[in-house]
Amino acid sequence: MIKIEALHKTYKNGKIEVAALKNISLKVIPKEFVAIMGASGSGKSTLMNILGCLDRSTSGKYYLDKVDISSLEDNDLAAIRNIKIGFVFQAFNLLPKLTALENVELPMIYAGAKHKERKEKAMLALERVGLADRIDHRPNELSGGQKQRVAIARALVNSPSILLADEPTGNLDSKSSKEIMGIFQKLNEEGVTIVMVTHEMDVAEHTKRIVTFKDGEIISDKAVLTTIKAGGNEL
Repeated sequence: MIKIEALHKTYKNGKIEVAALKNISLKVIPKEFVAIMGASGSGKSTLMNILGCLDRSTSGKYYLDKVDISSLEDNDLAAIRNIKIGFVFQAFNLLPKLTALENVELPMIYAGAKHKERKEKAMLALERVGLADRIDHRPNELSGGQKQRVAIARALVNSPSILLADEPTGNLDSKSSKEIMGIFQKLNEEGVTIVMVTHEMDVAEHTKRIVTFKDGEIISDKAVLTTIKAGGNEL
C-alpha cells in the first residue's frame, strides 16, 4: 500500500537548513491501522503531509499503490489526493453553510460525479458512520463527535486506498474520542487502511501498530498486542 525508501525532508530558513525527516524507510500493508507518534517537531506531521501528497520530499522515494508519487506533476498529485487518499483533520474542516450530506458530497463534485450518484454514495457513507438521521443538519447543529463522523464519511466517499487522520480526536471529549476510535476500528476491520497521527497513547493503543518519531527519525515500530474496543464494546 505505502512504501517509503530513504526519505529526507529539509527546510531552509535563510542560510540555515533544518532536517525534518532523516532517511525514513517505512512500509504500510493493506488493511493495517498504524499510529504515528512523537513530540512536536519530531517529523510526524511532515511525514503525513508527504503521505497525503500535500508536500514533497527533498529526496527519497514514496510509492502509493505501486505508483511512484515522488515523480508526479502537481495536477497528478491533486488527482491522487482526491481519489486515492481520504483525509480526516482535527478541526473537521466542514463548510458551515452546507448540510452533512452536502459536505460529504464535496469530494465527488471535484471528481465529476453526477448528482444522483453523489447523493446515494454520501447517504451510504453517513449511514456507515451512524449519522443517517443527521443528513440535513449543518455543522453548527452537530456535536464535535458528530462533526468528526461527517468528516470521516467525507473521507470515505470516494473509496480511497488509504485514510489519513491527523489528530482526529484532538478536539473531542473522552467519550466522543472513544466513539470515533470505535468507528476507525470498525472501518479497519472492514478492510480500510488507516494511518493516524496522534500524541495520545490511549488513542494510539486502539490501532494495530505504533511508529514513534524523534528528531526526524523512527525510533520505534511496534505492534499493538491488544486492540482495545471503544467503551469495552464491539462497534
